[in-house]
Amino acid sequence: MKEPIIYEGAQKEAVFHDKGPMLVLAGPGSGKTFTITHRIHHLIHDLGVNPSNILVITFTKSAAGEMKERFEELMEGKTAPVSFGTFHAIFFRILKFAYRYDARSIVRDEQRIQYIKEEMDQCRMEVEDEADFVSSVLSEISSVKGEMIDLDHYYSKNCSEEIFKQLYMGYEGRLRRAGLIDFDDMLVMCYELFTQRKDILEAWQKKYQYILIDEFQDINLVQYEVIRMLAAPENNLFIVGDDDQSIYRFRGAKPEIMLGFEKDYRDAKKVVLNVNFRSTKEIVQTAGLLIAHNQVRFPKKIIPKKGNGKPVITRMWQDPQEENQEIVKEIMDYRKAGFAWQEMAVLYRTNLGPRMLIEKLMEYNIPFSMKDSVPNLFDHWICKNIIAYIKGACGDLSRGNVFQFLNRPNRYISRDALDGNVVNWESVKSFYQDKGFMIERVEQLEYDLRMIRNMAPVAALNYIRKAVGYDDYIREYAQYRRVKPEELFEILDQIKESAVNYPTFDQWFDHMKEYGEELKAQVQAKEKEVDGVALMTMHSSKGLEYPIVYILDANEGVTPHHKAVLPADLEEERRMFYVAMTRAKERLHINYVRERYSKKQEISRFVKEYLNRG
Repeated sequence: MKEPIIYEGAQKEAVFHDKGPMLVLAGPGSGKTFTITHRIHHLIHDLGVNPSNILVITFTKSAAGEMKERFEELMEGKTAPVSFGTFHAIFFRILKFAYRYDARSIVRDEQRIQYIKEEMDQCRMEVEDEADFVSSVLSEISSVKGEMIDLDHYYSKNCSEEIFKQLYMGYEGRLRRAGLIDFDDMLVMCYELFTQRKDILEAWQKKYQYILIDEFQDINLVQYEVIRMLAAPENNLFIVGDDDQSIYRFRGAKPEIMLGFEKDYRDAKKVVLNVNFRSTKEIVQTAGLLIAHNQVRFPKKIIPKKGNGKPVITRMWQDPQEENQEIVKEIMDYRKAGFAWQEMAVLYRTNLGPRMLIEKLMEYNIPFSMKDSVPNLFDHWICKNIIAYIKGACGDLSRGNVFQFLNRPNRYISRDALDGNVVNWESVKSFYQDKGFMIERVEQLEYDLRMIRNMAPVAALNYIRKAVGYDDYIREYAQYRRVKPEELFEILDQIKESAVNYPTFDQWFDHMKEYGEELKAQVQAKEKEVDGVALMTMHSSKGLEYPIVYILDANEGVTPHHKAVLPADLEEERRMFYVAMTRAKERLHINYVRERYSKKQEISRFVKEYLNRG
């Protein structure tokens, strides 16, 4: 005989809610999937709702699959045609019926990239970091559509408004001419369809009489508007989420929608799932001290079910070298104490964060797996420029290599001055024989290359930055690309951090090769799901849990990120730190450094806040 299900108080209220709107605030580790699946079971089993009239929306395909699987276990093999899917999948289903779309109607990622590149050519745009620029512009186009922004009132983060408008209109034109739609069009077109065709809207309202939405805090404006139309007039809208875990504003998520839900639905019931089944009392309380500093949130007191554990450990290290060395040592100690590698995770704010840790793990042969693909620092265009200077100094004057550094900083040397596959400086000077000032520039470049040849890697990098003037070039480029120069200087600082360890160029280049091969191996390993210490960004850790969690570099400028300036940005950064903390089940280690790149570092305000010093 089956054991009776025992619901924790708030869970019971949520599961057995009858009709009308309900807001379920589900804190970390509070069993929200359990609550949603049991509510669906209750609707079918106890209230006699037809399963085909129930719609369950999640934000990712994998979450939809997991939710469906958990529900089917509850149904014990009985079939029930409940609709599970992401916003995009559900909205595309609606468009398929209205416009006869099929899978071939959806633009592929590589086509989108190609369209933007072609539009850049039309605008005669030249950027060093083409892949980053294209991806950022596509993300901005997505925000404009998802937030229903008038293009005339949009201020681009990546280029001038005029150029952004050209890229946007050109991209849209190419989509329409090819008869294609992107994922954001699915949302916008659904909104337009429901607004213009009341008969179609009514048919779908009859079909989906009960709507349940997971991770509601991540909803954007157009998704919400469509859902509001679809749920009317019955408004059997059951929304589950945690405003304290809303960390996708950069993708257009609007936590304010969840915070304003009770204003939009005056008769909405609210329930708080405030029992944390995941983490120890110390972790829950410490994370609670931090998140209480956010002003725009639903106040809630999370109760730990697990009881007492070990204190949260906050440690300061002299520099990242010491920090990473000690973390690796502790990970090995945990392994000796009986923890499996895959029970440990290291979280960081951006995917630039783990490079030194990866190098240390490689050094000690500790297996690890990366949830995000970490960009190879040595493939960055800035690093390629530096390497080209060094290779040029060591005798590689092939045309392709010289182009990498010739006008960085701008010496105004024309490509026409370089004839043949190998550059001859005498021939370049003879091209400018009637322009003494140009000959001086070429001679200065020759002198700089001779100087670099005999230096150690870190000295060569400093010389290229300061004496040659590469830093000045970076400042100009940052202004052109509308990015803070500090972001690009951080790449240079990371390159320097790596160069310090190697006395010769050859040794440094060998290390770059080995590191690149490890990153490639990680990409292949990801497909096989190799066990190892989990490395991931704070964003990617959402929804996951590990017995042991390390947070790297809890310093100002890293977390909160230096880009976060406005109060709303800082609150989002605090939520991200909260998400990272609440991934830990038993042990939580938070690390920060006193010094980096020979500069003094500040402890993160978040650490001060939970230590009651903020």
